[in-house]
Amino acid sequence: MIRVLTPDVYNRIAAGEVVDRPYSVVKELVENAIDAGATAIEIEIEGGGKKRIRVTDNGCGIPKSDLSAAYLPHATSKLASAEDLAAISTLGFRGEAIASIASVSEMNITSTAAGETWSLGCFGGKMGEILPAAGAQGTCVTVENLFFNTPARLKFLKSDAQEEGDVTAMVARFLLSRPNIAFTYLTGGKVRYRSFGDGLKSAVAIVYGAETLEKCFEIDAEKHGISLKGFIGNQNFSKPNRSYQSLFVNGRYVVNQTVSLAVANAYKNYLMTRQYPFYVLFLELPAEIVDVNVHPNKADVRFADNRTVYGSVYSVVSAVLDGSSGALDYVVGARKGEEKKSALPLEEGAKMTYPEAKKELQFDISPIGKPSTIPYRKPQPAVLEVRSPEPPKESAFEENKRQIAEWEKSGQRRIDPKTLEFKGELFRTYLIYEAGDEAYLIDQHAAHERILYDRLKARWEKREVLSQPMLLPFILGVNGQEFAFLQKNCEILRAIGFEIEEFGGASFKISSVPADLSFIDLESFFREVLASLDTLRAIKLSDLLKDRLATMACKAAVKGGEKLTEQEVRGLLEEMDGDMGIKCPHGRPACVRITKTELEKLFKRIV
Repeated sequence: MIRVLTPDVYNRIAAGEVVDRPYSVVKELVENAIDAGATAIEIEIEGGGKKRIRVTDNGCGIPKSDLSAAYLPHATSKLASAEDLAAISTLGFRGEAIASIASVSEMNITSTAAGETWSLGCFGGKMGEILPAAGAQGTCVTVENLFFNTPARLKFLKSDAQEEGDVTAMVARFLLSRPNIAFTYLTGGKVRYRSFGDGLKSAVAIVYGAETLEKCFEIDAEKHGISLKGFIGNQNFSKPNRSYQSLFVNGRYVVNQTVSLAVANAYKNYLMTRQYPFYVLFLELPAEIVDVNVHPNKADVRFADNRTVYGSVYSVVSAVLDGSSGALDYVVGARKGEEKKSALPLEEGAKMTYPEAKKELQFDISPIGKPSTIPYRKPQPAVLEVRSPEPPKESAFEENKRQIAEWEKSGQRRIDPKTLEFKGELFRTYLIYEAGDEAYLIDQHAAHERILYDRLKARWEKREVLSQPMLLPFILGVNGQEFAFLQKNCEILRAIGFEIEEFGGASFKISSVPADLSFIDLESFFREVLASLDTLRAIKLSDLLKDRLATMACKAAVKGGEKLTEQEVRGLLEEMDGDMGIKCPHGRPACVRITKTELEKLFKRIV
């Protein structure tokens, strides 16, 4: 038997796609405020958005006659006919967000239009009465107790801190996408972001810090009828994850594979593995060649011609990074009188229209490397490959591995340090000791690394970590998602010796570090901790830090090539406590044993 679903059922089903988390509620409400012509928007959340979300704007407002219709499914003021779908210029247009949100929450809309203020509430999809109210021009939407009537959805929400982090990341993108609008964002009654609508530079400084602007190129380019503006990091500026990448297509934030791949390939020669470019880019192109109705949350778009979009973005970004002739035309504020390098062939097509460009840019988009037939890439210098002779049947690594296995099997790992006689060093890395008919080569870095790791781990587990105050505190700037993660795990970081506290809206202040690691590179350490937010959310920081302790010990240990004093050599041996079988935290042996017999075999004195 086929049944027609009632509104309370199909609205909850729609909510599963449109309103899956608090951040998506904020997204829909703020987009409506922007479409209403607001110049000032205030966003306030409590409990990560699960308890309450309030969005207030000074837009055109909703008249009393339309207030009830705002809660109805598929009701919108942004479309009038099917033809309008071919050239959508507003952010919200489907008319299902308000109905979906209202069906799974306690929602109230108070709006002022034409000097009259009216209010209408909706409890779990059931509308109340329209009542007179007081308020300024615009609309205030309050959403409380999200998913109160759908416990299965409520159960799968993340912690308050994680939900708040995702909302903060979403609000940051609104600050960037609409730098002409004044935003105020509060979490738990505290102001996290406040912008004044005074331009993109100000917005980037508020979200990422003023120092970020000093490490970026500001670009403004037009190629093949496509406009590309914004900021891209310079060749030496990278981030530990992709959460610092923002793309806005015709004013809408999206995550698009075509543009992401174009930028990544342009940076390929400048960034190491697991380093990601920073960018805030605005792509403007004719609405008729962009399909924004391909994703339930409008989080992606489809281009009529991916090749042209890819080629335009790639050529602009790579020209700026490579310093080609086009860079002076693309970079805002570049000196026009500077000496230019030889022009690249494709630069002649910079003034082509979009249809003409489709014929010129005929190359495949490949997920690996750069496009194989791009005519404007600089030729790479030839590389002479020198191959080493074929290795012997048993490599030195395999032989050493076999010796260590035999040594550990025999149980002869620990010896009395007093029986060892120091004979010198080799390559300023390996310490040579003699004991009877045996010689020991100790890797000073691996041995010291293991000692530091064991010391840190033991103190951490016993909560006996000593902290070393810093002369000047280190300020760590983070984005919304990273802020939420560190905020949740501050106590664990304090337990291993860091004195860390919130500092401003989007940063932390580190005042002390573990005493054993007083010279650690904090920027590098926290870059590694935050390298993969998806991984961080799946495991506990306490488990992750066991690996990070090894990294910290590695960075603090004496390095190969460093000259040790006699006292340092003696101290290292004493701390090893005669354990010649230790390995560094990454599994490399710290000591190799060679017997007199083995040496004599090498010199053919015996067979």
